[in-house]
Amino acid sequence: MFDIIIIGAGPIGLAAALKAKRANLNYIVFDKGCIVSAIANYPVNMTFFTTSERLEIGNHPFVTAIDKPTRKETLDYYRKVVDNEGLNIALYSEVTSITKNHKRFELEVENKNSKRKYQAKIVVLATGYFDNPNKLGVEGEDLPNFSHYYSEAHPYYQQKVTIIGAGSGAADAALELFKAGAKVTIIHRGSDFKPSLKYWIRPNLENRVKEGSIIAHFNTVVKRIEIDKIIAVKDGQEIEIATDQSFAQIGYFASAKFLQQLGAQIDQADMSAKMSEFYETTVDNLFALGSAGFGTRTSDVFIENGLVQVEKAMPEIIKRFT
Repeated sequence: MFDIIIIGAGPIGLAAALKAKRANLNYIVFDKGCIVSAIANYPVNMTFFTTSERLEIGNHPFVTAIDKPTRKETLDYYRKVVDNEGLNIALYSEVTSITKNHKRFELEVENKNSKRKYQAKIVVLATGYFDNPNKLGVEGEDLPNFSHYYSEAHPYYQQKVTIIGAGSGAADAALELFKAGAKVTIIHRGSDFKPSLKYWIRPNLENRVKEGSIIAHFNTVVKRIEIDKIIAVKDGQEIEIATDQSFAQIGYFASAKFLQQLGAQIDQADMSAKMSEFYETTVDNLFALGSAGFGTRTSDVFIENGLVQVEKAMPEIIKRFT
Protein backbone atom coordinates (compact mmCIF):
# COMPACT_ATOMS: atom_id res chain seq x y z
CA MET A 1 0.00 0.00 0.00
CA PHE A 2 1.46 3.34 -1.08
CA ASP A 3 0.40 6.94 -0.78
CA ILE A 4 1.39 7.58 -4.40
CA ILE A 5 2.24 5.31 -7.31
CA ILE A 6 3.91 7.02 -10.26
CA ILE A 7 3.86 5.23 -13.60
CA GLY A 8 6.78 6.24 -15.78
CA ALA A 9 10.41 6.97 -14.86
CA GLY A 10 11.02 9.69 -17.40
CA PRO A 11 12.01 13.22 -16.35
CA ILE A 12 8.40 14.03 -15.37
CA GLY A 13 7.95 10.90 -13.28
CA LEU A 14 11.33 11.40 -11.62
CA ALA A 15 10.53 15.02 -10.79
CA ALA A 16 7.21 13.93 -9.24
CA ALA A 17 9.03 11.25 -7.24
CA LEU A 18 11.48 13.82 -5.87
CA LYS A 19 8.56 15.95 -4.65
CA ALA A 20 6.88 12.94 -3.05
CA LYS A 21 10.09 11.85 -1.31
CA ARG A 22 10.81 15.30 0.09
CA ALA A 23 7.25 15.45 1.45
CA ASN A 24 7.93 12.14 3.27
CA LEU A 25 5.20 10.34 1.36
CA ASN A 26 5.25 6.60 0.76
CA TYR A 27 5.73 6.33 -3.01
CA ILE A 28 7.07 4.07 -5.74
CA VAL A 29 7.79 4.60 -9.44
CA PHE A 30 7.16 1.81 -11.94
CA ASP A 31 8.58 1.74 -15.44
CA LYS A 32 8.44 -1.06 -17.97
CA GLY A 33 11.92 -0.13 -19.19
CA CYS A 34 14.95 1.79 -17.97
CA ILE A 35 14.89 5.28 -16.49
CA VAL A 36 14.25 8.02 -19.07
CA SER A 37 13.77 5.27 -21.66
CA ALA A 38 12.47 7.67 -24.31
CA ILE A 39 15.72 9.65 -24.18
CA ALA A 40 17.66 6.38 -24.25
CA ASN A 41 15.89 5.61 -27.54
CA TYR A 42 16.61 8.99 -29.11
CA PRO A 43 19.18 9.08 -31.93
CA VAL A 44 22.64 8.37 -30.53
CA ASN A 45 24.14 11.71 -31.62
CA MET A 46 21.15 13.88 -30.75
CA THR A 47 21.57 17.29 -29.15
CA PHE A 48 18.61 18.84 -27.33
CA PHE A 49 17.10 22.06 -28.61
CA THR A 50 16.55 23.33 -25.08
CA THR A 51 19.26 24.44 -22.67
CA SER A 52 20.42 22.18 -19.85
CA GLU A 53 18.96 24.17 -16.94
CA ARG A 54 15.46 23.69 -18.32
CA LEU A 55 15.86 19.90 -17.95
CA GLU A 56 16.92 20.09 -14.32
CA ILE A 57 14.91 18.36 -11.61
CA GLY A 58 15.05 18.58 -7.82
CA ASN A 59 17.44 21.56 -7.87
CA HIS A 60 20.25 19.31 -9.09
CA PRO A 61 22.47 21.40 -11.41
CA PHE A 62 22.84 20.04 -14.93
CA VAL A 63 26.31 21.06 -16.09
CA THR A 64 27.13 20.44 -19.76
CA ALA A 65 29.99 21.20 -22.13
CA ILE A 66 27.83 23.62 -24.12
CA ASP A 67 24.44 25.23 -23.47
CA LYS A 68 22.48 22.50 -25.23
CA PRO A 69 23.05 19.02 -23.79
CA THR A 70 23.66 15.86 -25.74
CA ARG A 71 21.69 12.65 -25.31
CA LYS A 72 24.63 11.07 -23.43
CA GLU A 73 24.97 14.01 -21.04
CA THR A 74 21.26 13.92 -20.34
CA LEU A 75 21.24 10.19 -19.60
CA ASP A 76 24.24 10.66 -17.29
CA TYR A 77 22.46 13.49 -15.48
CA TYR A 78 19.24 11.63 -14.74
CA ARG A 79 21.11 8.50 -13.58
CA LYS A 80 23.13 10.61 -11.14
CA VAL A 81 20.00 12.29 -9.78
CA VAL A 82 18.36 8.91 -9.14
CA ASP A 83 21.54 7.62 -7.45
CA ASN A 84 22.06 10.73 -5.33
CA GLU A 85 18.45 10.81 -4.17
CA GLY A 86 18.02 7.06 -3.75
CA LEU A 87 14.62 7.19 -5.44
CA ASN A 88 12.31 4.21 -5.00
CA ILE A 89 12.03 2.96 -8.57
CA ALA A 90 11.08 -0.48 -9.90
CA LEU A 91 12.50 -0.77 -13.43
CA TYR A 92 11.48 -3.31 -16.05
CA SER A 93 8.23 -3.60 -14.13
CA GLU A 94 5.19 -3.05 -16.32
CA VAL A 95 1.84 -1.89 -14.98
CA THR A 96 -0.60 -4.06 -16.92
CA SER A 97 -3.88 -2.84 -15.43
CA ILE A 98 -5.37 -0.34 -13.00
CA THR A 99 -8.72 -0.54 -11.23
CA LYS A 100 -10.28 1.61 -8.54
CA ASN A 101 -12.27 0.30 -5.59
CA HIS A 102 -13.80 3.02 -3.42
CA LYS A 103 -10.87 5.29 -2.55
CA ARG A 104 -8.05 2.91 -3.49
CA PHE A 105 -6.38 2.17 -6.79
CA GLU A 106 -5.20 -1.37 -7.41
CA LEU A 107 -2.43 -1.98 -9.93
CA GLU A 108 -1.16 -5.23 -11.42
CA VAL A 109 2.56 -5.12 -12.11
CA GLU A 110 4.61 -7.70 -13.99
CA ASN A 111 8.35 -8.18 -14.27
CA LYS A 112 10.41 -11.14 -15.46
CA ASN A 113 10.15 -12.84 -12.08
CA SER A 114 6.64 -12.18 -10.81
CA LYS A 115 3.22 -10.63 -11.09
CA ARG A 116 2.10 -8.62 -8.06
CA LYS A 117 -0.66 -6.27 -6.98
CA TYR A 118 -0.13 -2.87 -5.39
CA GLN A 119 -2.50 -0.32 -3.91
CA ALA A 120 -2.30 3.47 -3.75
CA LYS A 121 -4.40 6.42 -2.71
CA ILE A 122 -3.16 8.50 -5.65
CA VAL A 123 -1.86 7.47 -9.07
CA VAL A 124 0.24 9.76 -11.26
CA LEU A 125 0.48 8.86 -14.95
CA ALA A 126 3.78 10.05 -16.40
CA THR A 127 3.98 7.57 -19.24
CA GLY A 128 4.95 9.90 -22.09
CA TYR A 129 4.34 8.99 -25.72
CA PHE A 130 7.51 7.63 -27.32
CA ASP A 131 6.38 4.01 -27.01
CA ASN A 132 3.45 4.65 -29.34
CA PRO A 133 4.44 5.59 -32.91
CA ASN A 134 1.82 6.72 -35.37
CA LYS A 135 1.37 3.93 -37.88
CA LEU A 136 1.15 4.21 -41.65
CA GLY A 137 -1.34 1.36 -41.71
CA VAL A 138 0.10 -0.24 -44.85
CA GLU A 139 1.32 -3.68 -45.81
CA GLY A 140 4.95 -4.33 -44.90
CA GLU A 141 5.09 -2.08 -41.85
CA ASP A 142 6.31 -5.07 -39.83
CA LEU A 143 9.24 -5.91 -42.11
CA PRO A 144 12.74 -5.99 -40.56
CA ASN A 145 14.00 -3.21 -42.84
CA PHE A 146 11.35 -0.77 -41.59
CA SER A 147 11.30 1.09 -38.27
CA HIS A 148 9.57 3.98 -36.53
CA TYR A 149 12.78 4.69 -34.59
CA TYR A 150 15.96 6.12 -36.05
CA SER A 151 19.14 5.58 -34.01
CA GLU A 152 22.33 6.37 -35.92
CA ALA A 153 23.69 6.76 -39.43
CA HIS A 154 26.88 4.71 -39.57
CA PRO A 155 25.31 1.29 -40.36
CA TYR A 156 23.72 2.77 -43.49
CA TYR A 157 26.89 3.96 -45.23
CA GLN A 158 26.42 3.39 -48.99
CA GLN A 159 22.89 2.09 -48.35
CA LYS A 160 19.65 3.41 -49.81
CA VAL A 161 17.58 4.84 -46.95
CA THR A 162 14.06 6.24 -47.18
CA ILE A 163 12.71 8.68 -44.59
CA ILE A 164 8.94 9.02 -44.36
CA GLY A 165 7.97 12.38 -42.89
CA ALA A 166 9.03 16.01 -43.17
CA GLY A 167 9.29 17.35 -39.64
CA SER A 168 12.38 18.07 -37.56
CA GLY A 169 12.99 14.42 -36.64
CA ALA A 170 12.86 13.38 -40.27
CA ALA A 171 15.12 16.26 -41.27
CA ASP A 172 17.73 15.49 -38.59
CA ALA A 173 17.81 11.84 -39.65
CA ALA A 174 18.03 12.65 -43.36
CA LEU A 175 20.93 15.07 -42.92
CA GLU A 176 22.85 12.79 -40.58
CA LEU A 177 22.43 9.84 -42.93
CA PHE A 178 23.52 11.96 -45.90
CA LYS A 179 26.68 13.08 -44.07
CA ALA A 180 27.46 9.43 -43.25
CA GLY A 181 27.33 8.46 -46.92
CA ALA A 182 23.84 7.03 -47.24
CA LYS A 183 21.71 7.61 -50.33
CA VAL A 184 18.71 9.36 -48.81
CA THR A 185 15.17 9.76 -50.10
CA ILE A 186 12.40 11.64 -48.28
CA ILE A 187 8.70 10.90 -48.78
CA HIS A 188 6.03 13.30 -47.53
CA ARG A 189 2.30 13.47 -48.17
CA GLY A 190 2.36 17.28 -47.99
CA SER A 191 3.54 19.77 -50.59
CA ASP A 192 6.57 20.99 -48.61
CA PHE A 193 8.49 20.40 -45.41
CA LYS A 194 6.43 20.98 -42.28
CA PRO A 195 6.16 24.59 -41.00
CA SER A 196 7.34 23.31 -37.59
CA LEU A 197 10.71 22.26 -39.08
CA LYS A 198 13.48 23.89 -37.02
CA TYR A 199 14.47 27.12 -38.72
CA TRP A 200 18.22 26.45 -38.54
CA ILE A 201 17.82 23.03 -40.21
CA ARG A 202 15.57 24.05 -43.10
CA PRO A 203 18.15 25.91 -45.30
CA ASN A 204 20.64 23.03 -45.14
CA LEU A 205 18.00 20.44 -46.00
CA GLU A 206 16.47 22.52 -48.78
CA ASN A 207 19.91 23.07 -50.31
CA ARG A 208 20.68 19.33 -50.23
CA VAL A 209 17.39 18.65 -52.01
CA LYS A 210 17.99 21.44 -54.52
CA GLU A 211 21.42 20.08 -55.48
CA GLY A 212 20.07 16.51 -55.69
CA SER A 213 22.11 15.10 -52.80
CA ILE A 214 18.87 14.17 -51.05
CA ILE A 215 15.83 13.15 -53.10
CA ALA A 216 12.47 14.49 -51.88
CA HIS A 217 9.07 13.25 -53.06
CA PHE A 218 6.28 15.60 -51.94
CA ASN A 219 2.55 14.98 -52.42
CA THR A 220 3.46 11.32 -52.07
CA VAL A 221 1.67 8.66 -50.03
CA VAL A 222 3.15 5.27 -49.13
CA LYS A 223 1.02 2.44 -50.46
CA ARG A 224 3.11 -0.62 -49.61
CA ILE A 225 6.50 -1.50 -48.11
CA GLU A 226 8.56 -4.33 -49.57
CA ILE A 227 11.92 -5.77 -48.58
CA ASP A 228 13.80 -3.83 -51.27
CA LYS A 229 11.47 -0.98 -52.22
CA ILE A 230 8.57 1.25 -51.29
CA ILE A 231 5.53 1.51 -53.50
CA ALA A 232 3.96 4.97 -53.28
CA VAL A 233 1.49 7.18 -55.09
CA LYS A 234 2.78 10.61 -56.18
CA ASP A 235 0.41 13.10 -57.77
CA GLY A 236 -1.91 10.23 -58.64
CA GLN A 237 0.81 8.07 -60.23
CA GLU A 238 2.29 4.92 -58.67
CA ILE A 239 6.06 5.01 -58.22
CA GLU A 240 8.69 2.61 -56.87
CA ILE A 241 11.52 3.78 -54.61
CA ALA A 242 14.41 1.35 -54.15
CA THR A 243 15.43 1.16 -50.50
CA ASP A 244 17.51 -0.94 -48.13
CA GLN A 245 16.08 0.59 -44.97
CA SER A 246 13.10 2.83 -44.25
CA PHE A 247 12.34 5.00 -41.21
CA ALA A 248 8.91 6.49 -40.56
CA GLN A 249 9.29 9.76 -38.64
CA ILE A 250 5.62 10.74 -38.49
CA GLY A 251 5.14 11.29 -34.77
CA TYR A 252 3.87 9.51 -31.70
CA PHE A 253 0.86 9.58 -29.38
CA ALA A 254 0.19 9.20 -25.66
CA SER A 255 -1.74 6.03 -24.91
CA ALA A 256 -5.14 6.46 -23.25
CA LYS A 257 -5.14 2.85 -22.02
CA PHE A 258 -5.14 3.56 -18.28
CA LEU A 259 -7.45 6.55 -18.61
CA GLN A 260 -9.94 4.35 -20.41
CA GLN A 261 -9.58 1.50 -17.91
CA LEU A 262 -10.53 3.85 -15.11
CA GLY A 263 -13.34 5.62 -16.97
CA ALA A 264 -11.71 9.05 -17.18
CA GLN A 265 -13.42 11.53 -19.51
CA ILE A 266 -11.57 11.70 -22.83
CA ASP A 267 -11.97 13.82 -25.94
CA GLN A 268 -12.62 11.22 -28.65
CA ALA A 269 -11.19 13.49 -31.35
CA ASP A 270 -7.65 13.63 -29.98
CA MET A 271 -7.80 11.18 -27.03
CA SER A 272 -6.77 13.89 -24.55
CA ALA A 273 -8.07 13.74 -21.00
CA LYS A 274 -10.30 16.33 -19.41
CA MET A 275 -8.20 17.70 -16.53
CA SER A 276 -8.35 20.30 -13.78
CA GLU A 277 -5.85 23.12 -13.39
CA PHE A 278 -3.78 20.67 -11.32
CA TYR A 279 -3.86 18.00 -14.06
CA GLU A 280 -6.26 15.79 -12.16
CA THR A 281 -8.50 13.77 -14.46
CA THR A 282 -12.23 13.29 -13.94
CA VAL A 283 -11.33 10.24 -11.83
CA ASP A 284 -10.61 11.50 -8.31
CA ASN A 285 -6.90 11.25 -7.36
CA LEU A 286 -5.81 10.19 -10.86
CA PHE A 287 -3.35 12.73 -12.28
CA ALA A 288 -1.78 12.82 -15.76
CA LEU A 289 1.49 14.76 -16.03
CA GLY A 290 3.63 15.57 -19.02
CA SER A 291 2.16 14.33 -22.28
CA ALA A 292 0.36 11.40 -20.59
CA GLY A 293 -3.01 13.13 -20.74
CA PHE A 294 -2.62 14.80 -24.13
CA GLY A 295 -3.35 11.95 -26.54
CA THR A 296 -2.33 12.90 -30.06
CA ARG A 297 -1.50 16.48 -29.02
CA THR A 298 2.09 15.56 -28.28
CA SER A 299 3.47 18.76 -29.80
CA ASP A 300 1.79 20.66 -26.91
CA VAL A 301 4.03 19.14 -24.23
CA PHE A 302 7.81 18.92 -23.92
CA ILE A 303 10.02 18.00 -20.97
CA GLU A 304 10.27 21.67 -20.01
CA ASN A 305 6.56 22.45 -19.70
CA GLY A 306 5.92 18.96 -18.35
CA LEU A 307 8.18 19.89 -15.43
CA VAL A 308 6.07 23.03 -14.97
CA GLN A 309 3.05 20.74 -14.64
CA VAL A 310 4.84 18.83 -11.87
CA GLU A 311 5.44 22.08 -9.99
CA LYS A 312 1.74 22.83 -10.15
CA ALA A 313 0.29 19.37 -9.48
CA MET A 314 2.53 17.98 -6.76
CA PRO A 315 1.75 20.63 -4.08
CA GLU A 316 -1.95 19.84 -4.59
CA ILE A 317 -1.24 16.11 -4.28
CA ILE A 318 0.92 16.56 -1.17
CA LYS A 319 -1.75 18.75 0.41
CA ARG A 320 -4.13 15.80 0.41
CA PHE A 321 -1.92 13.99 2.90
CA THR A 322 -1.61 16.87 5.39
